[in-house]
Amino acid sequence: MKVGLIDVDGHNFPNLALMKISAWHKKQGDNVEMFFPMMHYDRVYMSKVFTFTKDFDTCVNADEIIKGGTGYDLQNKLPIEIEHQYPDYSLYNIKDTAYGYLTRGCPRGCEFCIVAEKEGQCSKKVADLNQFWNGQKEIKLLDPNLIACAQWKELLQQLIDSNSWVDFTQGLDIRLMTDEKAKMINKLKLKMLHFAWDNYEFKTYEKLKEFRPLLDFNFRKLRVYVLTNFNTTIEQDLERIYKLKELDYDPYVMIYEKWNAPKNIKQLQRWVNSKWIFRSCDKFEDYIA
Repeated sequence: MKVGLIDVDGHNFPNLALMKISAWHKKQGDNVEMFFPMMHYDRVYMSKVFTFTKDFDTCVNADEIIKGGTGYDLQNKLPIEIEHQYPDYSLYNIKDTAYGYLTRGCPRGCEFCIVAEKEGQCSKKVADLNQFWNGQKEIKLLDPNLIACAQWKELLQQLIDSNSWVDFTQGLDIRLMTDEKAKMINKLKLKMLHFAWDNYEFKTYEKLKEFRPLLDFNFRKLRVYVLTNFNTTIEQDLERIYKLKELDYDPYVMIYEKWNAPKNIKQLQRWVNSKWIFRSCDKFEDYIA
């Protein structure tokens, strides 16, 4: 079988589903490649993660086309034999980084997030580290809420034992942090840790403040997502950003439905996320003056 793969998003981040599909088909002896226009394929897989990504509009010459990913449908899932397949990192020429999920699901059910609807409102272990890691120097975790999982200690220990650099790309829930969890996190070779202060409330702030002295990393490795353009004012956004800076965290602005965002929110994102500007220009008012 000749199989073509299309990464519809193409946002310079590897598509994990396509890497698993590629590995599984290669095991069956199939010929797998990234889709090339004008070629005929027995089957083409199109994967789209983001709903705002425009669909692939190039003519696809294939006997069968399979579309999947949250950008198309929250209910579609990979067959279990493919879901648990070790990824084909060669598809993206990835040499020394591993990508994957140890857990799926999140108990929070935030209105702006699709995880609870797609994966369930409970964080559950879905893999051991060796299912997608085999000695790579860096591990990029895609888990939505790892320390909400009952097996958090076992999974953090696997990451510690790997001695690889760990990047929590989607974050940990600071509201679920404990002294024991903080001590284990401090044993990691941490590339980047993300928290989130998405809503304008101060339980998150108090937890960030409480655990900052217990996390043995400088601000460059402790990034906090700040959701904007959802249910907050620009004044509330700035208040969160300034408080995070005071606590020695690194704020990072995320814009909900960026295509609908006003100019000042986009300016806020540029100011905060351009770190050399953010560190040299203390006030947003000075940046836009």
